[in-house]
Amino acid sequence: MSCLILALNAFHGGSHRVFLDGWSQRSRHEFTTLTLPGTKWKWRARHSAVWFAEQLRQLNNDSATPPQADILFCTDMLNLAEFLGLCSESIRSLPRVVYFHENQLTYPSPSADDRDLHLAYSNIATALAADAVWFNSEYHREEFLTAARAFLRRMPDRRQPDLIDRIEQKSEVQSPGISLISPPEEVRSAGPLRIVWVSRWEHDKQPDIFFAALRLMVDRGIDFRVSVLGESYRNSPPCFADARKWLGNRVDHWGFAKSRSDYETTLRASDVVVSTAEHEFFGIAILEAVSAGCVPLVPLSLAYPETLGAEHRWFHDNSPESVAAQLQELAVTGGNRTATTPALDVSRFDWTQRAAKMDQRIEELLQS
Repeated sequence: MSCLILALNAFHGGSHRVFLDGWSQRSRHEFTTLTLPGTKWKWRARHSAVWFAEQLRQLNNDSATPPQADILFCTDMLNLAEFLGLCSESIRSLPRVVYFHENQLTYPSPSADDRDLHLAYSNIATALAADAVWFNSEYHREEFLTAARAFLRRMPDRRQPDLIDRIEQKSEVQSPGISLISPPEEVRSAGPLRIVWVSRWEHDKQPDIFFAALRLMVDRGIDFRVSVLGESYRNSPPCFADARKWLGNRVDHWGFAKSRSDYETTLRASDVVVSTAEHEFFGIAILEAVSAGCVPLVPLSLAYPETLGAEHRWFHDNSPESVAAQLQELAVTGGNRTATTPALDVSRFDWTQRAAKMDQRIEELLQS
């Protein structure tokens, strides 16, 4: 069975783009995709409903063959309830799936006053307007439902807690896929521990903890090399610029990889991938690094125990001392350089498998 999916991606950048491209390129279904750039995320969340409704209206009026669809797919960046109120009956009548990459109820903000409660409530309205609500991990699903119930309890009246029960009943986990990276074919040569950072250069990834751990390594005379990948932004935390200076010749690579080939080469040359995040609902980049042969060193929280398993040797308590202690142990024992296979098996997240399972769920929704 093949069907037509109308996909609206209000923030077509980062993991949102990787997800939609990964699925659509491997799907047995046909995608018609409308997108907005992956910048200015609050603007995208605010205006994408109006933008997409207008774009579809113009396509229907101006095109000899307007886009056809059997099902509507969007992400948490779209206010689906607003969009449905603005679009044609032909779109409103479609079955609707929303994918939650993150949510504005629990996304870490620099301060409590910085949280946009309107966007948080829009997430709830979007979930209510969908026929199926997909989350990228069980951790995320549980956190969203718990936070949504707490959010409604804060309302002065007309709280309607049963609304969240309705969302829960139509929610499920559909983890994204990853592009597996083959590990090195030969045993890595001896030398200092090679550490890699793959996360976005933003406050919710807590890079200050990572660099504080590296500073402890320097102070203790532990030899290491570091590659700092990940996407940077105009207002990236200042600890990145500071660390670039004092790390000096310990740096092998600094900044976003110029190509996928460069990215994979850097991962294959590394021994350990480190995360110090306070926000991670899945962790595509961490899992790709693991597939390339890196040992993961991540917080014992968030989605990591779900995606990486329960072996405590992968985890730290997200303090600089804990991260440094485990890096020091890896530096002494030789890290992962004796292995030519991944530290753990993450093949269940391969895009080939994940795309097929999501395709199947789309078909089941159409038949229900």
